Amino acid sequence: MSIRIVTDSNCDLPQGVVDEYDIAVIPMYINIGSESYLDGVTMSRQEFYEGLPHFDSHPTTSVPGPGIIIETFERLADEGATEILAIHVAGSLSAMVNSARLASEEWDKVPVTVFDSGNLTLGTGLQVLAAARAAAQGRTMGEIVALLKDLASRTYCFAALDTVEFLRRSGRLTRFQSSLASALRIKPLLKMNNGEFEMERVRTRKAALARVVELLRGLGSLEELALVHTHAPEEAEALGCEAGSLAPGGGFSLSAEVTPVIGTHIGPGAVGFVAIKARE
Repeated sequence: MSIRIVTDSNCDLPQGVVDEYDIAVIPMYINIGSESYLDGVTMSRQEFYEGLPHFDSHPTTSVPGPGIIIETFERLADEGATEILAIHVAGSLSAMVNSARLASEEWDKVPVTVFDSGNLTLGTGLQVLAAARAAAQGRTMGEIVALLKDLASRTYCFAALDTVEFLRRSGRLTRFQSSLASALRIKPLLKMNNGEFEMERVRTRKAALARVVELLRGLGSLEELALVHTHAPEEAEALGCEAGSLAPGGGFSLSAEVTPVIGTHIGPGAVGFVAIKARE
């Protein structure tokens, strides 16, 4: 039995991890004007974030259709996969998981299980990594899915945004809301767990960063802790130092610059954490 893992470029796993566990990563699309780019393939994170303030039109994002996903399933089956597990960004945020389900219904060469991670960035990535490790250990599909359901319930993402402007550009806020928030120096704080997405409004950047650490402390003991940012490595490092004592074993599992697919909506300068709460 050979279970292969499929995910999307939202997962933000380092290429070394992807290669080590032979994970198939399907790139999502970044659309700028009439041009479409494959996330991480035909447009890098550096190119995206450096260009973001200057693009003629604000980027949008889209997901590959079932036909593209089926091509990945076909390749894995040809390489010897007897089962495929597709783990994707939260369905409450993206149509990716639905596209994967449609692909699995249209293709029947080997069984495909589709799992909604209920999270984003490394909140998805850490689940993908856990599934890949379990598959390498010879665990069954049923055992891996049970593991993922448990992990999803304990995986949290907290991030402080630097501006509301990109939420407005992507349609998450009206121009009036954005102008009012900017005038009041309001900084959005995003929270995600098990498919539930929330946003807090904090008055200043300093208060937002302190609130992120407060939320992290509120989880209690942690099983894993990862650091994420959108083109803000120095701020992320400073925030990481502040919360370093909360990391299991005194270190972060992973650190990642967040994919443009998410950066399109939250803009540069966001910093935060993905945490897996320890079992009680």
